[in-house]
Amino acid sequence: MYSALSQTIEKLRRQTISEKRKTLLKPLIDFVQQKTNGQQDININFICTHNSRRSHLSQVWAQTAATYFSIPNVYCYSGGTDETALFPKVAETLTDQGFNIFRITEINNPVYAIKYSDNALPIIGFSKKYDNPYNPVSTFAAVMTCSQADNGCPFIPGAEKRVSINYEDPKISDNTPEQKEVYTERSLQIAAEMFYVFSEINK
Repeated sequence: MYSALSQTIEKLRRQTISEKRKTLLKPLIDFVQQKTNGQQDININFICTHNSRRSHLSQVWAQTAATYFSIPNVYCYSGGTDETALFPKVAETLTDQGFNIFRITEINNPVYAIKYSDNALPIIGFSKKYDNPYNPVSTFAAVMTCSQADNGCPFIPGAEKRVSINYEDPKISDNTPEQKEVYTERSLQIAAEMFYVFSEINK
């Protein structure tokens, strides 16, 4: 992994996760462990309302954590109840934390390649609905990263397991002096929790 990203990971691994949050993360740990035990593909679709902030951060950090802990056959996706665009501050925040990010397309809903290592396949980030053909259609865990999507989508077709791991929307800081700090904190919170999830997996 890139050295700047490795430095971020060392910092976030020292973060403490509350017992309450660990309880919320346990169903996702169980899903990953079950699939690992069965040597099956591990498909995880992180879902939020607009697929613009929290779901992308979760997708990127979960995929990175799986690689860091050498958990094989993990494929992370993201989606929303609406299609918008990946919010530019998310890409900026991840870049600051050590990822190499570049646009593949220059459109209203741009497609980003997000790399944690020069020789690894990039994580593809763009806004889409959770049932977009790019995402898995069956045997996946649907991880709801916001209460709006959780309440608004009582049923996710094809999901083998549904997990609610809600995060406060960093959007609340947009157009304020605290924006950079809030996005940084939210990204690191999500990163620490995804690293905790995959650190718990027995290979």
